[in-house]
Amino acid sequence: MQISALTIQVRDKNRVNVMVDGKFRFSLEIGQVGELGIKVGKEYTDAELTELETESTFGKLYARALEYSMMRPHSTAELRQYLYKKTRDTLQKNGEIRKGIAPSVTDRVYDRLVSRGYVNDENFARYWIENRQLRKGISRRKLMMELRGKGIDSAVVESLLGETERSDQEELQKVIAKKAARYDDRQKLIAYLMRQGFRYDDILSALESD
Repeated sequence: MQISALTIQVRDKNRVNVMVDGKFRFSLEIGQVGELGIKVGKEYTDAELTELETESTFGKLYARALEYSMMRPHSTAELRQYLYKKTRDTLQKNGEIRKGIAPSVTDRVYDRLVSRGYVNDENFARYWIENRQLRKGISRRKLMMELRGKGIDSAVVESLLGETERSDQEELQKVIAKKAARYDDRQKLIAYLMRQGFRYDDILSALESD
């Protein structure tokens, strides 16, 4: 079987349609065409073309996963979950089943993103801490719970929190300033603040000094 033509896709200029014996077989990223040595007139066995189809799948998934990673920082656990979903069979609107991507391909995508620094737990945790403190006050305890839920090691969180000048007292004042007007019952406000992870004694002290 022979590569009969290579054409740039109309909708995605970064992908190339690969024609084999006059028929479309698969598409590749432009960079993959060069890396894999794909040329018009080159001959392949069916097994070799199947391997190239796997490379096509890898290129598509890597592009999507890279876009996902660039939307905002993500933890490695979030990336693994995102890629895991791609391995699952899905039911299409026409009733057909789309087969999931092989785990060996998703593992390659994960390894490349991590090795190139697009996903990094420390960078993610730093982003999460800064973002949560800017948007609204948050207790150290709740930050720890959220980041542990994102798969971040406690030691990493402790280290990053130690680099900041934040304190639960200051964060507590932020929350009280934003939420106090919504509660006409002091006990309900206290209960809310405790659910946010703040200590009871700190809450009483902050309310008395307010």
